[in-house]
Amino acid sequence: MSHEQFQGLVTALCETIDLPDPQSVLDRGWVEVEGFEVLLSHYEQDPAAMYLNFHFGIVTAGRTLTVFRLLLEANLTVYAQDQAQLGVNPETGGIILIVRVPMTPEIDGAWLAETMGHYTEHGRHWNDNILASNDDAFNGICAGDYFWLKV
Repeated sequence: MSHEQFQGLVTALCETIDLPDPQSVLDRGWVEVEGFEVLLSHYEQDPAAMYLNFHFGIVTAGRTLTVFRLLLEANLTVYAQDQAQLGVNPETGGIILIVRVPMTPEIDGAWLAETMGHYTEHGRHWNDNILASNDDAFNGICAGDYFWLKV
Protein backbone atom coordinates (compact mmCIF):
# COMPACT_ATOMS: atom_id res chain seq x y z
CA MET A 1 0.00 0.00 0.00
CA SER A 2 1.66 3.16 -1.09
CA HIS A 3 1.42 6.62 -2.46
CA GLU A 4 1.44 5.10 -5.96
CA GLN A 5 -1.72 3.17 -5.11
CA PHE A 6 -3.32 6.41 -3.88
CA GLN A 7 -2.38 8.12 -7.14
CA GLY A 8 -3.84 5.20 -9.07
CA LEU A 9 -7.14 5.43 -7.19
CA VAL A 10 -7.40 9.18 -7.77
CA THR A 11 -6.67 8.60 -11.46
CA ALA A 12 -9.34 5.88 -11.59
CA LEU A 13 -11.80 8.23 -9.87
CA CYS A 14 -11.11 10.94 -12.45
CA GLU A 15 -11.65 8.47 -15.29
CA THR A 16 -14.93 7.32 -13.74
CA ILE A 17 -16.32 10.84 -13.37
CA ASP A 18 -14.84 12.07 -16.69
CA LEU A 19 -12.29 14.51 -15.31
CA PRO A 20 -9.71 14.80 -18.09
CA ASP A 21 -6.65 15.78 -16.01
CA PRO A 22 -6.06 13.54 -12.97
CA GLN A 23 -2.62 15.08 -12.44
CA SER A 24 -4.19 18.48 -11.72
CA VAL A 25 -6.47 16.82 -9.14
CA LEU A 26 -3.44 15.16 -7.54
CA ASP A 27 -1.55 18.46 -7.55
CA ARG A 28 -4.50 20.41 -6.08
CA GLY A 29 -5.42 17.64 -3.66
CA TRP A 30 -9.15 18.16 -3.94
CA VAL A 31 -12.13 17.74 -6.21
CA GLU A 32 -15.58 19.32 -6.17
CA VAL A 33 -18.44 16.85 -5.90
CA GLU A 34 -21.98 18.18 -6.28
CA GLY A 35 -20.98 21.56 -4.83
CA PHE A 36 -18.88 20.18 -1.95
CA GLU A 37 -15.11 20.43 -1.76
CA VAL A 38 -13.57 17.02 -1.04
CA LEU A 39 -9.90 16.86 -0.10
CA LEU A 40 -8.12 13.68 -1.17
CA SER A 41 -5.24 12.76 1.14
CA HIS A 42 -2.75 10.01 1.82
CA TYR A 43 -0.47 9.92 4.86
CA GLU A 44 2.76 8.05 5.50
CA GLN A 45 1.48 7.25 9.01
CA ASP A 46 -1.42 5.26 7.50
CA PRO A 47 -0.08 3.90 4.21
CA ALA A 48 -2.94 1.41 3.75
CA ALA A 49 -5.64 4.07 3.48
CA MET A 50 -6.66 7.28 1.79
CA TYR A 51 -8.79 9.99 3.36
CA LEU A 52 -11.72 11.95 1.95
CA ASN A 53 -12.38 15.22 3.80
CA PHE A 54 -15.77 16.70 2.93
CA HIS A 55 -16.42 20.36 3.72
CA PHE A 56 -20.12 20.75 4.51
CA GLY A 57 -20.33 24.45 5.39
CA ILE A 58 -19.84 27.03 8.12
CA VAL A 59 -21.70 26.93 11.43
CA THR A 60 -23.65 30.10 12.13
CA ALA A 61 -22.43 32.12 15.11
CA GLY A 62 -24.32 31.21 18.27
CA ARG A 63 -25.08 27.67 17.09
CA THR A 64 -21.62 26.13 17.42
CA LEU A 65 -22.17 24.39 20.75
CA THR A 66 -25.50 22.88 19.72
CA VAL A 67 -24.18 21.83 16.31
CA PHE A 68 -21.17 20.28 18.02
CA ARG A 69 -23.56 18.19 20.14
CA LEU A 70 -25.38 17.10 16.97
CA LEU A 71 -22.04 16.16 15.41
CA LEU A 72 -21.17 14.01 18.42
CA GLU A 73 -24.58 12.31 18.29
CA ALA A 74 -24.13 11.61 14.59
CA ASN A 75 -20.67 10.18 15.21
CA LEU A 76 -22.11 7.78 17.79
CA THR A 77 -25.28 6.77 15.95
CA VAL A 78 -24.67 7.18 12.21
CA TYR A 79 -20.95 7.17 11.52
CA ALA A 80 -19.89 4.61 14.14
CA GLN A 81 -20.40 1.84 11.57
CA ASP A 82 -18.36 3.68 8.93
CA GLN A 83 -14.77 4.76 9.10
CA ALA A 84 -16.04 8.34 9.21
CA GLN A 85 -16.17 11.18 11.72
CA LEU A 86 -17.85 14.57 11.73
CA GLY A 87 -16.12 17.52 13.31
CA VAL A 88 -15.61 21.27 13.27
CA ASN A 89 -12.58 22.80 11.59
CA PRO A 90 -11.13 25.03 14.34
CA GLU A 91 -9.69 27.49 11.81
CA THR A 92 -12.82 28.07 9.74
CA GLY A 93 -15.74 26.94 11.91
CA GLY A 94 -16.82 24.68 9.05
CA ILE A 95 -18.27 21.21 9.45
CA ILE A 96 -16.05 18.51 8.00
CA LEU A 97 -16.62 14.82 7.48
CA ILE A 98 -13.45 12.74 7.42
CA VAL A 99 -13.80 9.35 5.79
CA ARG A 100 -11.00 6.78 5.98
CA VAL A 101 -10.97 4.56 2.90
CA PRO A 102 -8.87 1.40 3.12
CA MET A 103 -6.99 0.94 -0.16
CA THR A 104 -8.01 -2.68 -0.72
CA PRO A 105 -8.39 -4.44 -4.09
CA GLU A 106 -12.16 -3.90 -4.21
CA ILE A 107 -11.79 -0.11 -3.97
CA ASP A 108 -11.75 1.45 -7.44
CA GLY A 109 -12.78 4.67 -9.15
CA ALA A 110 -16.45 3.68 -9.37
CA TRP A 111 -16.53 2.81 -5.66
CA LEU A 112 -14.93 6.15 -4.76
CA ALA A 113 -17.38 8.06 -6.96
CA GLU A 114 -20.35 6.25 -5.40
CA THR A 115 -19.01 6.85 -1.89
CA MET A 116 -18.50 10.54 -2.58
CA GLY A 117 -22.05 10.78 -3.92
CA HIS A 118 -23.34 9.05 -0.79
CA TYR A 119 -21.60 11.44 1.57
CA THR A 120 -22.56 14.53 -0.42
CA GLU A 121 -26.16 13.48 0.30
CA HIS A 122 -25.24 13.72 3.98
CA GLY A 123 -23.74 17.15 3.32
CA ARG A 124 -26.91 18.35 1.62
CA HIS A 125 -28.91 17.12 4.60
CA TRP A 126 -26.66 19.03 7.01
CA ASN A 127 -26.82 22.17 4.87
CA ASP A 128 -30.55 22.08 4.25
CA ASN A 129 -31.75 20.96 7.67
CA ILE A 130 -29.18 22.19 10.16
CA LEU A 131 -26.82 24.87 8.86
CA ALA A 132 -29.31 26.86 6.78
CA SER A 133 -32.43 26.33 8.90
CA ASN A 134 -34.25 29.23 10.51
CA ASP A 135 -34.16 29.56 14.31
CA ASP A 136 -37.53 27.83 14.88
CA ALA A 137 -36.59 24.85 12.72
CA PHE A 138 -33.12 24.72 14.24
CA ASN A 139 -34.56 24.60 17.75
CA GLY A 140 -36.85 21.76 16.68
CA ILE A 141 -33.90 19.86 15.21
CA CYS A 142 -32.04 20.17 18.49
CA ALA A 143 -34.98 19.15 20.69
CA GLY A 144 -33.62 15.66 21.27
CA ASP A 145 -36.13 13.80 19.10
CA TYR A 146 -33.35 12.72 16.70
CA PHE A 147 -35.50 13.26 13.62
CA TRP A 148 -32.58 15.07 12.02
CA LEU A 149 -30.46 11.92 11.79
CA LYS A 150 -30.15 10.59 8.27
CA VAL A 151 -28.91 7.04 7.96
